[in-house]
Amino acid sequence: MEIQFILNGKKTTAEAADGTMLLPLLRSLGCYSVKCGCETTNCGLCTVWIDGVPSLSCSVLAARVEGKQVTTLEGLQEEAEEFAAFLAAEGAEQCGFCSPGFVMNVLAMVRELSDPTEEEIKEYLAGNLCRCTGYMGQLRAIKKYMSQKKENADMGKEGV
Repeated sequence: MEIQFILNGKKTTAEAADGTMLLPLLRSLGCYSVKCGCETTNCGLCTVWIDGVPSLSCSVLAARVEGKQVTTLEGLQEEAEEFAAFLAAEGAEQCGFCSPGFVMNVLAMVRELSDPTEEEIKEYLAGNLCRCTGYMGQLRAIKKYMSQKKENADMGKEGV
């Protein structure tokens, strides 16, 4: 079947067999940040945004994105690089295998929650599995990133 959707801001048409999941379709289209870690919706490595909402592409039929906007890490390079610098500064990137899905969820959280508590951050990111870190470096990186985003937004308001 033919599927038409917006992928990282570009109109895309792709062929997919019945029952094809979104994850392999996206990888076939060159979105290699979308990774397969478990195929059971337990690790978060395959996180993408569908119409701005974080979704696990291993559990979404490709046909379900017909007419929708799909965003992968490739479509958020500038923001992702900005946050990745905070991860690196905290020594929280380790092997990097989980980073794309983790970053997708952090960027979604930043858009959704303006000033989350530590518990809210942990709850939002509970579906992201990282086997290398103890999550504390990641948590520090998120807090510092969000603090800087807030500071920059506050400075922008003062200039208006």
